[in-house]
Amino acid sequence: MKNDRIALKTAEEYEESLRKLNLVVYMFGERVKNVVDDSIIRPSMNAVAMTYKLAHMPEYEDLMTATSHITGKRINRFCHIHQSVDDLVKKSKMGRLLGSLTGCCFQRCVGMDALNALSMVTYDIDKKYGTQYNKRFLKYLEYVQNNDLVCDGAMTDPKGNRGLAPHQQADPDLFLHVVEEKKDGIVVRGAKAHQTGAVNSHEIIVMPTISMREEDKDFAVSFALPSDTEGITYIMGRQSCDTRKLEEGAIDRGNQLFGGHEALVVFDNVFVPWDRVFMYKEYDFSGQLVEQFASYHRQSYACKVGVGDVLIGAAQTAAEYNGAEKASHVKDKIIEMNHLNETLYCGCIACAAEGHREPSGTYYVNTLLANVHKQNITRFPYEIARLAQDIAGGLLVTLPSEKDFKSPLVGNWLNKYYRGRADVPTENRCRILRLIENITMGTAAVGYLTESMHGAGSPQAQRIMIARQVNLKQKQKVAKRLCGIEE
Repeated sequence: MKNDRIALKTAEEYEESLRKLNLVVYMFGERVKNVVDDSIIRPSMNAVAMTYKLAHMPEYEDLMTATSHITGKRINRFCHIHQSVDDLVKKSKMGRLLGSLTGCCFQRCVGMDALNALSMVTYDIDKKYGTQYNKRFLKYLEYVQNNDLVCDGAMTDPKGNRGLAPHQQADPDLFLHVVEEKKDGIVVRGAKAHQTGAVNSHEIIVMPTISMREEDKDFAVSFALPSDTEGITYIMGRQSCDTRKLEEGAIDRGNQLFGGHEALVVFDNVFVPWDRVFMYKEYDFSGQLVEQFASYHRQSYACKVGVGDVLIGAAQTAAEYNGAEKASHVKDKIIEMNHLNETLYCGCIACAAEGHREPSGTYYVNTLLANVHKQNITRFPYEIARLAQDIAGGLLVTLPSEKDFKSPLVGNWLNKYYRGRADVPTENRCRILRLIENITMGTAAVGYLTESMHGAGSPQAQRIMIARQVNLKQKQKVAKRLCGIEE
């Protein structure tokens, strides 16, 4: 009998819950009939399932679960609203843990960050306008927590012409917007791009993508809907080497079990009931929601530290298989990889440790440090990946296929000529090289490199926030005081 003070799904229950959804998903020009068991999508579902599996393991309970401030039940931390600095720190540690165990994006952070940002913004809107958004949100949050749901946070619009505001676009649908208001809700149209883990989610939470003015108020909307709501269509994005998952064998995939996915999510005249609407034309709060969500999500890139752990381990293993691990330059490269990776970890822990309580009661990260952390994320993983490729050698991109290695005609030659150390099977060498390829060039490179660059905003977005948050006047004041300048 299930404890009524615990609201945690098992990994198996999560998988079964996805089977009950009626998602409209397209890939390679055809509708996907079985999303859960599709060979390309399945690895990403496995990664999300790990967030459920670990929550039931005693050794990870402290990181993976929390106590709901609404119900008092033990819930998955991904459904939790941060109640202390300790919660923020544990979020960073959880991200590193999951990144190291999956070697990829595990897709649940964006929903957690959306929930926390909305917990603050809905409270602040109500305080100014006397609305009831926060009450609606808390009711929705309780539903998410009690059912341990995966929420897909949807912020990025296609944007069209970047030089034009939403209302100025030739096609207004390039920014998701309200097209009709009804007695019982609203109708929206548009799309959200780059949606990580979209078809592994139970709910989709929509937020505005930029700070807006009054003329853009129809675009200032936030709401949540079941992921299989009528009118929502998912179109899967391609990834490098994605069709390797369709091939026989597993070595060429690199990562044997896990992966990620992104999709374009189209909203074609979708109805949203009022009890699922958390912002409606309060354009003056759109910028706050974007900034607070982005700061949380920039902290969430602790996951890249975990994937970095995997890549460093793979590079060290490749060096050993090559018999080069004692070379001084190889040792120095491994040291540099670790230095960069741990520096990233410092950033996500620092912005959490310097967090504070907002009027809503939610604990919020230090915005400046969160943006500094993400700015480092746009750079360091690329250098870590470069060093891993340097250590791995050219075989990383010239290795024949698994089928060739198993061929009765040429397999013996490949096993003979591609062996490194005599005591290490050639297959082991191939496996570790394919893992490095996967993380730095293949499907996982989306989550480790491209997502590091563009996820949670481009590098310039963080630089703008850093410029806003740094107190230059105070720095000038202390400098002038020390050298005796009086003004």
